[in-house]
Amino acid sequence: DDFQAVLSRAFDVGMVKIIVTAGCEEDIYDSLSLVKEDERLYCTVGVHPTRCNEFEKAASPEIHLNKLKTLIENNRSKVVALGELGLDYDRTQFCSIQNQKKYFELQLELAGSTRLPLFLHSRNCSEDFIEIVQRNKDKISGGVIHSFTGSVEEAKTYLDLGFYIGINGCSLKTEDNLTAMASIPSDRLMIETDAPGAELRTPTLALSLLKQGLKLKRRSVGWRGLRLRTVVNHAILHKY
Repeated sequence: DDFQAVLSRAFDVGMVKIIVTAGCEEDIYDSLSLVKEDERLYCTVGVHPTRCNEFEKAASPEIHLNKLKTLIENNRSKVVALGELGLDYDRTQFCSIQNQKKYFELQLELAGSTRLPLFLHSRNCSEDFIEIVQRNKDKISGGVIHSFTGSVEEAKTYLDLGFYIGINGCSLKTEDNLTAMASIPSDRLMIETDAPGAELRTPTLALSLLKQGLKLKRRSVGWRGLRLRTVVNHAILHKY
């Protein structure tokens, strides 16, 4: 178990606080147990779109929702956002579109009652996602669209709805990606890790631009050693 070593590395390079993201009921209990070990750790409460069938397995969806609300109320010093919730139409094998939409909207009831910000997941679903958010906008107290991979138009819509946009390695793969990321104002842009699954990987356009601009060589700086902020600064700010 290298958990303490991971924390030490993060705080040694300037990390101040870390949010541990939950995606299902089991995750929530694990996260709450984890974050109580360090005052710099916080967590979310919510059900990921690929895990939303757990509402169907509960005694009733409303009972499950109330259970989530109770977990929030009993841990307000540690729970800082609702999430990860939203829609994911690339992975409907885990949860149908119908159920994803139903339980995304149901969880937004918690946004109204707790006034917590949202940690949102949106993948290949922008039309339905935006419709649900707009219908419930009076309940929402801001939040972030994380791991954004959408278009310039989608980014503008999310910004107009008052959200921040989080980007990581998944956001920087293509020309269209970089154009969309460059459209996000710096004061609404969040750089995230979504560790360990969303690192920068080769081949991507962002790494190609970085190599061209900074003339780095593999033998002197391994790609895994490159900091995401460096890539974002160069690939977006300088190229676009």
